[in-house]
Amino acid sequence: MHMVVLTKGVPDFREGQVSFDEDGHLERGKTPTVMNPNDRFALEAALQTRVRHGGRVSVMSMGPPGYKEVLQEAMETVYADDLHLVSDREMAAADTWATAITLSGGIETLGEPDVVFAGFKTADGETGHTGPQTNWCLGMPLVTHVVSLDIDEEAGTLRAKRLVEGDIEEIETVETELPAFVVADPEFEPSYRTAGERLTLKDLREETRARAENYEEHLTVRDHADINVDPDYIGLDGSPTIVSSVDPIPKAPAEREATMVDPDDAGAMQDVLTAMQSAVGDGDGDAAAAGGD
Repeated sequence: MHMVVLTKGVPDFREGQVSFDEDGHLERGKTPTVMNPNDRFALEAALQTRVRHGGRVSVMSMGPPGYKEVLQEAMETVYADDLHLVSDREMAAADTWATAITLSGGIETLGEPDVVFAGFKTADGETGHTGPQTNWCLGMPLVTHVVSLDIDEEAGTLRAKRLVEGDIEEIETVETELPAFVVADPEFEPSYRTAGERLTLKDLREETRARAENYEEHLTVRDHADINVDPDYIGLDGSPTIVSSVDPIPKAPAEREATMVDPDDAGAMQDVLTAMQSAVGDGDGDAAAAGGD
């Protein structure tokens, strides 16, 4: 069984990490990149599938060369066998549609996988479009908001529970033929039901440590010509979305005061210890009560 997981690098939106130019545009080169948080659920879904059914896991991303480190993190998370970066200046400034065309071309270079996994949405776009649009290009059955899944290899089917949001939250069970495209929901929780599955998970973790340290030996980088896509349909030229403006995220005002303490200053360190003791209670009785039994 062959699984492909899509992941993306996004700006680190923690306070003080994001850089904007004078026009309010994000400066990606000056903003640290991290793995998109929602992609972790797709990685967990792929890992669970591999533990239960064996096979190979490939991880793919579209982006600049700096995304190699994101792919390395993905390899460590899902114990992937190989990594694939689709990177080319022609792909720059792509919207979700142009990204989907690019990713589908990249996936097709790997043959026809049994399952493609994608995260719910990205932290920098928040649209939730890229996974379903990529699937539209591939023509697979699509299952979204997946919270649990299993595969019947003999029957060639995938059965999944998915979250349905309406006036109330409901769970529905669906079944489809393989190959299939799965969008994992943030509510997805992997399940390892037997001792054998847990031992397999441990073995895969150990095997991946050395592989992740030398991840570039398992990384393939492709440009638009390698994946056979027309440059008129990717990047900025292939993006029908027009962004009129971008507003920078304002920094929240600091609400706490900080006191710098020299660790070599015995008097200052005693003040810190006194403050910590007062926080857990005065005297042995209060301290014991704060600490429990």
